[in-house]
Amino acid sequence: MRQRTFDFYVLLFFLISFAGWLWEVGLYRVTQHAWINRGVYYGPYLPIYGAGGLLLWFMLHRLHRKPFWTFLFSAVICSVLEYSTSVFLEWKWGVRWWDYEGHFLNLNGRICLLGAICFGLGGTALNCYLLPLYMKLYHRLSRKWRYILCGIFLTVFILDVTWCAVRPNSGYGITG
Repeated sequence: MRQRTFDFYVLLFFLISFAGWLWEVGLYRVTQHAWINRGVYYGPYLPIYGAGGLLLWFMLHRLHRKPFWTFLFSAVICSVLEYSTSVFLEWKWGVRWWDYEGHFLNLNGRICLLGAICFGLGGTALNCYLLPLYMKLYHRLSRKWRYILCGIFLTVFILDVTWCAVRPNSGYGITG
């Protein structure tokens, strides 16, 4: 594997975090008919998706030509990540940000079969199709612009994290 620089991972993290935010906001817009900024933070990103995407990159990039195995491993890896994140958030703030209690084959309301299938499909789309596209776009940007974007994204994110350490995003449709 070719060695990647820090900006490669930062931009990938924020791209996937933003895509996850779009997915969740869109999902709630369709199912709840409401605009809900999902997640702990106020910005348009869900870091659990970014962390999961990076984890999938590190663990599965060699399987990008094997969609079945990518699907299976993505479902498992992301479900473990979602479960452990749910436990941490509830321990840290005493609040559940999601609850799958009514879903088929759920585990303590923290994960469920439908979620695992969605993560498997999302991980397959990411690893087999979107990451090759991201790499092409990444290399088209000059190093200067990549660093500028990283600086902006990281500054906004650090300010958001700092604010939310005291006052996390919560309320209707955000916390379970």
